[in-house]
Amino acid sequence: MTPIRVADLGVEPVTLAEMRAVLRLGSDETAEDAFVLALIASARAAVEAASRRLLRRARFRTILLGWPGDGLIPLPLSPLVAVERVGLIESNGDVTAVAAPVGLGPDPWDAPCLTIGRDRPSLDGRTILVEVIAGCGGDGPPVPEPLAQAVRLTVADGFENRGDGPEAGPPRALPPAAAGLCAACRRMRL
Repeated sequence: MTPIRVADLGVEPVTLAEMRAVLRLGSDETAEDAFVLALIASARAAVEAASRRLLRRARFRTILLGWPGDGLIPLPLSPLVAVERVGLIESNGDVTAVAAPVGLGPDPWDAPCLTIGRDRPSLDGRTILVEVIAGCGGDGPPVPEPLAQAVRLTVADGFENRGDGPEAGPPRALPPAAAGLCAACRRMRL
């Protein structure tokens, strides 16, 4: 049961204008804008991986083969924001919407999970489709400032060290200062 990203719904946690100010690029220096936008997206992805938190809202789809016995579905998506839809997938691929009592667990930030009520429809050979909204921004919680700063530091590092210097070793995903900020906000798991 691996959640699949279906659609990105939010905006990047750091804007192009904000990064242009951090990098001290003049208003007439727009040749680097596409590069800075690519750095913002890759820095966000690196910070998300290091912190195990989603910094941009997105819709995710999960397929279940059966209802969980304990009524809990743990998800590796933090923070969970909403349950978008629940349906049963027929053998021909059609999805039938159901009003199954699916809700967010008690702590969508540190222990993201879905709760399933007892009024579950029988599956009769069908599988369960659950779509959720997860991530910071929009209706969700704001991006934590340490993680936004980690994105800024990672973009600045990528902008300054774009491969035109002497090779000093393997490429790194995050500069040390950004890695430290991510570690402080990292969602732990067993």
